[in-house]
Amino acid sequence: MEKKALRQQVLQRLSQLRECTTEKKQRQAAIYQELFAHPKWQAATCIGMIRSTDLELDTKPIMQQAFLEGKKVVVPKSLANHQMIFYQVTEKTDYYVTKFGVEEPHSSHEVTAEQIDLLIVPGVVFRKDGYRIGYGGGYFDCYLANYPHDTLSLVFKEQLNENWQADDYDVPVSELIIG
Repeated sequence: MEKKALRQQVLQRLSQLRECTTEKKQRQAAIYQELFAHPKWQAATCIGMIRSTDLELDTKPIMQQAFLEGKKVVVPKSLANHQMIFYQVTEKTDYYVTKFGVEEPHSSHEVTAEQIDLLIVPGVVFRKDGYRIGYGGGYFDCYLANYPHDTLSLVFKEQLNENWQADDYDVPVSELIIG
């Protein structure tokens, strides 16, 4: 199936899940529990993640847990040419909304890829082998091409689909946590 059509199909499923607030919260709680018990999470001192939209798994509780555990949290800003730079955030960081509807931090504390122990990679559609379809900008694939450490994606079962081909530039994540 074509990536664009598959992306739209899964976004529709996520929109339906968003309306089932109790079910979504329960499934997120199970994913959080598995994530926080995961050896990659426990070993990490610096964790990269996005600020989620309301369609996605809510990343705010993940950030709160990381702060509670004394971990450094970094959030990306998108730049020209499909590039991203991650910046350290705190519980007091302010965010602005980009033209893509994504929250990016008001922060100047840049963090390099080498300093990020674990990157929680967003996406729309996932194969079980870790390949993903994002929102179409290519930002994470460009970043992952040179990212040296562990990656995880937190996925609702509605996001799984094996019926598509990865492109040469697609970079898989190391592991999926599915709820």
